[in-house]
Amino acid sequence: MAFVINGKEVDTDPEGFLRDLGDWSEDLANAIAAGENLALTDAHWEVINFLRQGYAETGTVPNIRQMQKSFTAEYGPEKGNSKYLYALFPYGPAKQGCRIAGLPKPTGCV
Repeated sequence: MAFVINGKEVDTDPEGFLRDLGDWSEDLANAIAAGENLALTDAHWEVINFLRQGYAETGTVPNIRQMQKSFTAEYGPEKGNSKYLYALFPYGPAKQGCRIAGLPKPTGCV
């Protein structure tokens, strides 16, 4: 699958994850989300930016349990629970969130 963003073709693997993480942009995130029937809100961007910052600091992406634990520590239990995160990213907060954030697929995700 490929997206054309600002005149540049951006290639993904068969699951929609970027082949080149350097191709990510907010415009691309919006295009990926639109393809998954999501309109990104400030709440989505909070999660996306959290995932991107964590990846920049550690070089790894979290699985759902790690994500919930870290997000709870940062934003409190009302946002760090699975119900809240799945409401934002119904196809999996870690997997779908990382795909839209332009990050690698989390380990353990099928």
